[in-house]
Amino acid sequence: MTAAIEAKGLGKRYRRQWALADCTLSVPAGHVVGLVGPNGAGKTTLLSIATGMQAPTAGTIEVLGARPAAGPAQLARVGYLPQNAPAYAGLSVADHLRLGAHLNPAWDAELARGRIGRLELDPGQKAGTLSGGQRAQLALTLAVAKRPELLILDEPVASLDPLARREFLRDLMESVAEQGLSVVLSSHLVGDLERVCDYLIVLVASRVMVAGPVDDLLATHHLLTGPRRDPGSLAGGVQVISASHTDVQSTLLVRTNGPVLDPAWTVSEVGLEDLVLAYMSTAAGSGSRSRHLEVQK
Repeated sequence: MTAAIEAKGLGKRYRRQWALADCTLSVPAGHVVGLVGPNGAGKTTLLSIATGMQAPTAGTIEVLGARPAAGPAQLARVGYLPQNAPAYAGLSVADHLRLGAHLNPAWDAELARGRIGRLELDPGQKAGTLSGGQRAQLALTLAVAKRPELLILDEPVASLDPLARREFLRDLMESVAEQGLSVVLSSHLVGDLERVCDYLIVLVASRVMVAGPVDDLLATHHLLTGPRRDPGSLAGGVQVISASHTDVQSTLLVRTNGPVLDPAWTVSEVGLEDLVLAYMSTAAGSGSRSRHLEVQK
């Protein structure tokens, strides 16, 4: 299957500052992919290049097997929703739907009207008077009604209250189920990723720290607690991702495809929060840029 996004050595420079440098990754199609990482990791820059809103300074990128924004047909294949849920304040909800129909050749008017009706949005209401959650839902309606193959969401619910976030994510998953969309969701909110994503990519300083199906990642990572000891003494095939120690105890987060048989260790399951933070902490300890991650259930 063609990757949703395939980048090799991708970079974007603003004068002397690199916002993204030597980024190589493959985002699989047919999944809801969570893209997570600290501020400054390059997530927004990567996604803006993938949508064709910016041109790369270095490297190559393909989206659904073609150059981003290569023409009207390619533009129609990708839906995009940035963090601020853009809407024209002076236009009504109905005006936005008419604009969507004018700009998108595969526009599904019935889907758009149905979503607006179910959300109980007044077609005559100006977008500037909508709540944050309502604007986000209007923007999602515009994105999915164009019938894209890939939907790219960059922090779409970061500014919403918990109830509005939950409603937005519920509607997103309904659209995924109905349309068979591939989705890339960038978020700092681990709770959101747990609810909707089945594939995870942790990006730190433009580098992929870990990537894979969420269930596989959780099954192959374990938390070990036991008497203080050198992590290097673990059996072969066990990769130590992070380690912390007291005078008498060691706590390790490890990755292994097999069981940990050493009886000195107490083995516990790892949650997505612990997994993400472990990889980010490891990168931070090796000199990456500062991190910021919100954990909200």
